[in-house]
Amino acid sequence: MAEARVKARRESVLAERFGVFAECLLTGVWIAVASAGGVTYPAAFAAGARHLRRRTGHVGGGWREFVVDFRTAVRGGWVVGVAGWGAAAAVWVDVQAVRAGLPGGQLVGAVGVFALLGTVVAGLRAAAVWVPGDSWRVLLGAAGRRTVLDPAGSFLLVGGLALVGCSALFIAPLAVPVLGAVTAAAVAVEERYRHR
Repeated sequence: MAEARVKARRESVLAERFGVFAECLLTGVWIAVASAGGVTYPAAFAAGARHLRRRTGHVGGGWREFVVDFRTAVRGGWVVGVAGWGAAAAVWVDVQAVRAGLPGGQLVGAVGVFALLGTVVAGLRAAAVWVPGDSWRVLLGAAGRRTVLDPAGSFLLVGGLALVGCSALFIAPLAVPVLGAVTAAAVAVEERYRHR
């Protein structure tokens, strides 16, 4: 009898973990669809992170709540999206300087790439803790500090981004659900930082 209870508990834990993994993949699809606007990706990640926090907290939520959160987050989040594309364009110019062989171009290119990675990680960390009513400026400032103060968590997110890139290179459609896994990683990194 006791063995049956232990086995049932193990199966329940396995089912729960697989359910969270499946929810992450589905959330990645939602994030990709919501990011189709080009500058809406910060809001999409914020809504996805909030959905995953609800799911792991055993609070109801689904597509409708994701859409409501997305609409709320996009009000200020589109400006962050435009700024992100501006940062990417600046790094592209840096890379072109490296390719052209300009003196000091390699250093400028390396600094630009590292700054872009830091910006992306800070954006993911900000989106992971977003709740309606939060100011994106305040969130990004605090996330920037956490990015520097928690290098292990930041490196984990860089690894997640590398996974998305590799997925896109090998099997492009696989990169879409992996976005949800990166979002879950950002939520986990922020939860870990909060408990430290």
